[in-house]
Amino acid sequence: MRIIVAGGDGFCGWPTALYLSKQGHEVSIVDNLVRRKIDEELRSNSVTPIATLEQRVAKWKELTGKEIKTFVGDLNHYDFLAEVFKQTKPDAFVHFAEQRSAPYSMIDREHAVYTQSNNVIGNLNVLYAIKEFAPECHLIKLGTMGEYGTPNIDIEEGYLEIEHNGRKDKLPYPKQPGSFYHLSKVHDSHNIMFACKIWGIRATDLNQGVVYGLHTDETEMDPVLANRLDYDGVYGTALNRFIIQAATGHDLTVYGTGGQTRAFLNIKDTVRCVEIATETPADKGEFRVFNQFTEYFSVQDLAEKVQKVAGETGLTPEISHIDNPRVEAEEHYYHAVNTKLRDLGLEPNLLTDEVIKGILTAALDHKGRVIKENVLPSISWK
Repeated sequence: MRIIVAGGDGFCGWPTALYLSKQGHEVSIVDNLVRRKIDEELRSNSVTPIATLEQRVAKWKELTGKEIKTFVGDLNHYDFLAEVFKQTKPDAFVHFAEQRSAPYSMIDREHAVYTQSNNVIGNLNVLYAIKEFAPECHLIKLGTMGEYGTPNIDIEEGYLEIEHNGRKDKLPYPKQPGSFYHLSKVHDSHNIMFACKIWGIRATDLNQGVVYGLHTDETEMDPVLANRLDYDGVYGTALNRFIIQAATGHDLTVYGTGGQTRAFLNIKDTVRCVEIATETPADKGEFRVFNQFTEYFSVQDLAEKVQKVAGETGLTPEISHIDNPRVEAEEHYYHAVNTKLRDLGLEPNLLTDEVIKGILTAALDHKGRVIKENVLPSISWK
């Protein structure tokens, strides 16, 4: 298949592009390289050294003989996007190209507006490009489990059957997003659903949990192919932050009580889920929703897992609790359904001690690159 991976220079997009290329697909990366520019803005970095996109694709071709085309530009520039569609004629468009940090979206008005305009308008441009240039193209859109929030009922996969005043209907699951970033994903979902209905576009919304892990088989082939490892208070996940803190002799800092529970999956499962979606596309006019995760953990659970693995390597981190910079429930019910991808063949890679140890080893190897003052949160929802 001819597949565009938008955001293909990023944490999820890069290993996905490599994996799909390895499977024999004709892969093109579209990226505006803004994630690298945001590192400069935040005076932060990836713990693992990251080669340029040009170096990455050149090394991939050298190792495998497979070419990944690159288009450097912005989805918000429709003329650019139209030209990409004309040149590539995609069968599938994998959309990772959005500002993905909740804290970043909460810095101030400017960052909230950037997040929503970049994400929502870029996605709307993609819908129009599919309509105009590739009406059979399957949109595989990265959403987030954060769209749902933490309701006191089970989270279904996209839809909920409701009975009200004696009548029943199947409706989109109610959304309770927790940041301006998560809200942008909700707006995307609504726009995609509407486009499917009026234009007959086929789309799969992957409501993904928090991704952990660092390596895939492809990124381990050469240091030039290495994936990024974020750790700061803006882009680093709680698990990454704890691992970096363990590696640098810092307490593992849990926000609030640590009862906040979220869905998680391994980066290896991210790439496999995208492959499953490409192999079994949505029907024409169908807006399909998959809850893309394999397990869920509380923040306290993650801290204890990291503490245990760190202890086995001779490190002795303590767990401490700090004020929560977010506005969120810290103790709540959480149960989400995730059967559709499993039914289509997903065999999960789980969060084992070995996986944590692998990330910790990378952190220890490169701990000199850690900018310690960036690890703790500096952005408040309030």
